[in-house]
Amino acid sequence: MKTHVKALVIGGGAVGTSIAYHLAKAGWQDVMLLERDELTSGSTWHAAGLLPYFNMSYATTWIHDHSIKLYKTLEQETGLDAGFFVVGNLRMAQTKARMDEYMLYASTAETVGVPFEWMTPAQIKERWPLVRTDDLEGAIYHPTDGYINPADVTMAMAKGARQRGVTIERKWQVDGYDWTGSEWRVTITKMVEKGGNLVPSEEQQVITAEHVVTATGNHAQRTARLLGLKIPAIPVEHQFIVTEPDPALVEWRKSNEQHPVLRDADAKWYVREERGGWILGPYERGAPARFPYGVPDSFRADLFPLDLDRIEEEYMSMIHRIPSSEEVGLKDDFNGPICYTPDGNPLIGPAPGLRNMWLAEGFSFGITAAGGAGHYLAQLMVEGEAEIDMASLDPKRFGDWMTTDYAVVKNEEAYEHVYILHHPDEERPAARPLRTSPAYDRQKEKGAQFGVVNGWERPNYYGPVDAPESFDHDARSFQRGGWWEYAAAEAKAIREGVGLIDATAFTKHMVTGPGAAAFLDWFTTNKLPKVGRINLTYALTDAGTTRTEYTIVRLAEDRFYLVSAGAWSAYDADFLRKAVEDREPEFGRIDVQDVTTQWGVFAIAGPRSREVLNRLVRDAEPSTVLSNKRFPWLSCREIELGMVPVRALRVAYTGELGWELHHPIEMQNHLWDRLMEAGAPRGMKLVGARAQNWLRQEKSYRAFGTELGRDATPLEAGLDRFVDLSKEFHGKAAMEGIGIRSKCVTLLIDGPRDADPWGREALYAGGEKVGRLTSGGWSAAFGKSIGMGYVRPDLATPGTKLKLRMFRELWDAEVCEDSPYDPTNATIRSDG
Repeated sequence: MKTHVKALVIGGGAVGTSIAYHLAKAGWQDVMLLERDELTSGSTWHAAGLLPYFNMSYATTWIHDHSIKLYKTLEQETGLDAGFFVVGNLRMAQTKARMDEYMLYASTAETVGVPFEWMTPAQIKERWPLVRTDDLEGAIYHPTDGYINPADVTMAMAKGARQRGVTIERKWQVDGYDWTGSEWRVTITKMVEKGGNLVPSEEQQVITAEHVVTATGNHAQRTARLLGLKIPAIPVEHQFIVTEPDPALVEWRKSNEQHPVLRDADAKWYVREERGGWILGPYERGAPARFPYGVPDSFRADLFPLDLDRIEEEYMSMIHRIPSSEEVGLKDDFNGPICYTPDGNPLIGPAPGLRNMWLAEGFSFGITAAGGAGHYLAQLMVEGEAEIDMASLDPKRFGDWMTTDYAVVKNEEAYEHVYILHHPDEERPAARPLRTSPAYDRQKEKGAQFGVVNGWERPNYYGPVDAPESFDHDARSFQRGGWWEYAAAEAKAIREGVGLIDATAFTKHMVTGPGAAAFLDWFTTNKLPKVGRINLTYALTDAGTTRTEYTIVRLAEDRFYLVSAGAWSAYDADFLRKAVEDREPEFGRIDVQDVTTQWGVFAIAGPRSREVLNRLVRDAEPSTVLSNKRFPWLSCREIELGMVPVRALRVAYTGELGWELHHPIEMQNHLWDRLMEAGAPRGMKLVGARAQNWLRQEKSYRAFGTELGRDATPLEAGLDRFVDLSKEFHGKAAMEGIGIRSKCVTLLIDGPRDADPWGREALYAGGEKVGRLTSGGWSAAFGKSIGMGYVRPDLATPGTKLKLRMFRELWDAEVCEDSPYDPTNATIRSDG
């Protein structure tokens, strides 16, 4: 056995073999894969092998698309039949709301180039007469996917990996990881059969590896313990049943091709043919998480007892949809562990806090994702960045606040929600509330309806406090939800009066020390601000694309306060700390402290915001404290509001006159009460995140995770003014080498009267797809829909007419000037 490799992949399921295959395909010559048992002996062996395109995530859709295309090429490359049956995928809808969901999903599919067709109930019945259609609204059909034999495709990728020089070793278990500062020392133990169990022997080896990838599936919790990490990948029971042959199906198949994979999302199941019978796979309520602290040594390629009572409703609905199945007996059953994560998406990318350690865990649709996950992870490892933005799948999207109990509850919820209507404004209820700011109860009393960002409860909007029982705060829609009118009123209040927003969830870091200034000057694209001033700036990836957006406040020559997106606290912290570790020997001592939970933040904005704050300011000359002379735009001052010391930043994400009030979090309730008292005579309105999102689009303020990400540079995002090309900074050369492939624009949209874009829609010019939206919403200032997105550079000129796809129709959209609301920033600089 080799004792040193460039990359060591742990786990021999579909995901692990794909990673090894793609690393070798990308040019790494010395790759080894270790499997503690046999290849495919984890969840791969009992997977149903479905390859569904359907996914609301842009990155995951790319991953699934790559898998489906790759699997069709494996037999030609390896000589092994991957067992791919390209029968198509028919996703049926019983309700108009479900068809609306499919139309929204189709927006993402369209931007990726995934083929699909729309079908009426009559067309379904004519083509597949065994399917009952009298209660259907319609369906979306993918002709190019289907199902595959999980073991066959895994073995094909394993052979492809071996052909490219990968070494695959079975019956070796990892028992320890040790980072030496330049490579990993991995202690492995030979596993042997004993009484039907797999047990460790006394034989051990140490392998050194420059890189390690864990793809350990259901064993992710053991991996987490060995690495000292939190990995919220815990399996949930998934059961499916196989029927005896259905005579009606057998007869129909004598002169017809296979049925497509059938999915009745409203009934919560999938069905496909299997040797003249049917496989039914339900996603029922009540499926329990298993092995939260690790898989028992005695559990190998084992299954759990079937719980037929739990899936009775889904079984009966299959009989309703395929009446010929009623008299067919059950032939086989499977109930095995499938790994999930709290949001249902896998964890793909660098491990937090560790060097050259890569995670590929939590694949609930592992066969569908395996090929693409290996491809894009290999790009991350070999090239430094993938061609798509992988941030939404990064393992660091869940912070250290997460616990095992949280993962269990959320993973069970994610399983149950596989076929729940995926409203774009959904807020899933499990494990809530968990992280709350002190003012949470006060906000709730005022009608706050909360969403979650990085575990924090954050007001999305404020509904009526005295609403009748018939009012549904949870009314959601693929058009305008029940919350829309309240968010519209909040946006109008900011533009015309004054509003108060809770922004406590912002990520906040202190960066101090003798080397802080030189480091941040190298780390970010913009000039550093002077003491007491603020700059917006960007940190880049090695590939020159946007890694993080920061608001930098310079408190002293060697003391900086960094504010970044609330959803990305662990993600930003890990990137910042690793960069400091790398450069501290060059720049001098640099201290980094995450102070997110020490500081609350209220944002007050609107033409009357200064009037409200003037009632609270304590100063020798209180009437001038907030004037442009003493407190200009893009500056920071330590002020007193009543009894609360406040670090006030004169910035406003809404684009109006306003301040961010960063305050000691233990004083938040006192400050809230004083602001409410001072704001009442001025008609101050409480404002949530949804209105703020609309307002920032009127100012063309890019948001991280939508317009800003690792697939575009700040120059492509149109942020040239925040990039100082006269200095050297991390990623500069790579950024300049990319050039301008696409350009970020703001569009005003003449869309449907009852709906706004969500930021997933395809853009067209002359019938050709030319870009996509990344954000969308309603503009109170212009009285129409608004959106931001990326188009070909030649179409980024203001006045360019485009078309936007919504609900299967094309709507007029026009590229407008950047910051269409108040392009000269007169209101935000106002001294009136």
